[in-house]
Amino acid sequence: MPVYFLNNDLYFPDPEDASDGLLAIGGDLSPARLLLAYEMGIFPWYSPPDPILWWSPDPRCVIFTDQVKISKSMRNVLNQNRYRITFDNAFEDVMRGCQTAEREEKGTWITEEFIESYSILHQLGVAHSVEVWNGNQLVGGLYGVSLGRMFCGESMFARESNASKVALITLCKYLQARGFEIVDCQIYNDHLGTLGAVEIPRLEFKEILKNSLNFDSIRGSWSSWTDATNVTNHD
Repeated sequence: MPVYFLNNDLYFPDPEDASDGLLAIGGDLSPARLLLAYEMGIFPWYSPPDPILWWSPDPRCVIFTDQVKISKSMRNVLNQNRYRITFDNAFEDVMRGCQTAEREEKGTWITEEFIESYSILHQLGVAHSVEVWNGNQLVGGLYGVSLGRMFCGESMFARESNASKVALITLCKYLQARGFEIVDCQIYNDHLGTLGAVEIPRLEFKEILKNSLNFDSIRGSWSSWTDATNVTNHD
């Protein structure tokens, strides 16, 4: 199928029209366009100087919050309580941690424009971060967009071994307690697979997203969601 070229109109084609996951090119990263994209199961992913690329892959990578995998070694890490976990305490710092994280592919899609746009979503109470601290040092975390009962994960990073896993496991447990069925991980990789990520058909993902949007979003700061050991069972 041909790829759609966006103009200034606030519009996306049907995600089922995506060619090998790529749906559209162009547009902008305005809050209105980003929110429309996430409501349709679409996300931006590109490497400058390329134009903005909008994706809706099939299959879709997700983690069912009640099926997140906690290995024996990770249980030990979590039960040691060596890390302090917070929510929405250092959103931009988390984005910058993701921006500079080492990856197999060169470059990053997390540009200054990207950080500015998602920081606005954070100010609007729909983009959130999970921070992992060792003492006063930020050693890992993740961020994403939450609408209805769907959390769309964008990126994560770790400066110490297992810190990003701690962030994701903690997030899944908190979201499960609040009725979230899945965390959208977008595209599968082996790191996510060790945490229970699976691939589901795009149509199934769209149905879960549709049902999730029937609920009111938990807007505003999630900073009161603190001390993961109070709500998670690692045994």
